[in-house]
Amino acid sequence: MRPAFALRVLNRFQKVAGFDRSMSLASSGLTALVPAAILGGTLLGSVTAYDAAQRIIKRYDLTGAGADAVNALFSPAKGSSNTSVGVFGVLFLVISALSFSRTAQRLFEQTWELRPLSVRNTRNGLWWLLSGAGYALVTGWLYALLGSGRTGLVAAVCEVPVSVVFLIWSGCLLSARRIAWRDLIPFGITAAVATGVYSVGTRLYLPRVFNTSAERYGVIGAVFALISALFGGMLLLVGSAAVGREVRDELTRIERGGRVPDDEVRRQWDSVVDQTRSRWRTVRRQVSRRHTEDPGEH
Repeated sequence: MRPAFALRVLNRFQKVAGFDRSMSLASSGLTALVPAAILGGTLLGSVTAYDAAQRIIKRYDLTGAGADAVNALFSPAKGSSNTSVGVFGVLFLVISALSFSRTAQRLFEQTWELRPLSVRNTRNGLWWLLSGAGYALVTGWLYALLGSGRTGLVAAVCEVPVSVVFLIWSGCLLSARRIAWRDLIPFGITAAVATGVYSVGTRLYLPRVFNTSAERYGVIGAVFALISALFGGMLLLVGSAAVGREVRDELTRIERGGRVPDDEVRRQWDSVVDQTRSRWRTVRRQVSRRHTEDPGEH
């Protein structure tokens, strides 16, 4: 936690355009999530009691306008006795899902400074989407089994090791195995812990966001709530990628004998404190001088 390390993480985050990358991931994820939930519910609803809207409502304890908006967004149109999945719907789902996978792929390529593969990595993108569906089923099962309570803390804790494995696998696959899995361990641990904490937080604040947005804007309010929740999660993911890359580089330097002196952290923080105090004194002197030169204005 030296200032120099923190500055490197911030610099890495800026290099990948962290906020833009997070919004891009959130928007493409939402574009893939809604049709996937609707089509998945249509396919599974004929053989099981699966209902995407009810799963979301139950997980986040939604009530009132929030629950109604989620039902309207994810449930098939009322009054239709037969809901079929057309070719166009499947095609749109595949295109939107692959767009999301390529957006995630670019995150790893930019963070680890790799040559972009774009559509040439489509096969790995498809495998990643399939493994992501399996990850969603496992985590959904965990929350259904252990997610009772207001925060779902037990399920979030149990989810962390599953997320570590999936995130490391994601980096390897989306980078076409150009990043070694060992180099992705810091990212996987950081992102899994961060998203686990965020999952607990969403159980507390997301129902209020859903209800407030739905009361003001109707069904589109549910979309606003979803995109805001996805943006927060993707921001943590992008930040964790920057942290993971810098931690891996730091560990590599230590393995090569570049260990930092024991008092380096204290010396760097003392330097930061001294610089802050010096700038504060300079600002105070400038403000005092301005007050002295223009007494009539005060």
